[in-house]
Amino acid sequence: MTRNTRLTLAMILLVILVMIVGIAVNRNIGRPAASGAPVDEAVLVREDSHRLSTAPDGKVTLVEFLDFECEACRAVHPSITEILDTHQGRITFVVRYFPISSHPNAELAARAAQAAAEQGRFPQMYAALFDNQEQWGHQNTPQTDRFVGYARDLGLDVDRFRQDLDAPATARRVAADRADGETVGVRGTPTFFLNGRELTGVRTQSDMIAAIDAALAG
Repeated sequence: MTRNTRLTLAMILLVILVMIVGIAVNRNIGRPAASGAPVDEAVLVREDSHRLSTAPDGKVTLVEFLDFECEACRAVHPSITEILDTHQGRITFVVRYFPISSHPNAELAARAAQAAAEQGRFPQMYAALFDNQEQWGHQNTPQTDRFVGYARDLGLDVDRFRQDLDAPATARRVAADRADGETVGVRGTPTFFLNGRELTGVRTQSDMIAAIDAALAG
């Protein structure tokens, strides 16, 4: 076989490979987000799990395992807020803590959210932590003073907030969420579960809405 013949055959094979990849990509365009295997919903959502919205019919439940210091979690936060607004009363949205050990203030931020929850202000602290993440995130020193400042801005009892922030029960509550996440296979954040199945292939707000709308229609 001559050198020119080998080059010609190589080019033909390359063209065929490109065509195959192109067909595969085109087939995936427009497909709804895929879902993983079902997990134990009793582990996925606990009685004391934080719910930012509740659907009376209980038909659709979206669970997010998140890290308040995770930039991807902050990036998706506005989309989640908009989805909850547009689907008000139609979906139950549950937040679970999953602080990543490589994020220096992630566990402390989760405890701040839980300390606020003890005074009935979890949604407000949840929003404050994401809205101000650029100020406190990825700092090598504990951001306790900032979190106390958010508590003060939210009108919380600051002394009680400080006590709850450092309480062993608060740390156990955060650790319990993370343990549940590990049980259902969470490896990073954000990780979403829709009606007991992990959502995969969700890259845009439209993907998320399509998955939720399909569940509502099912």
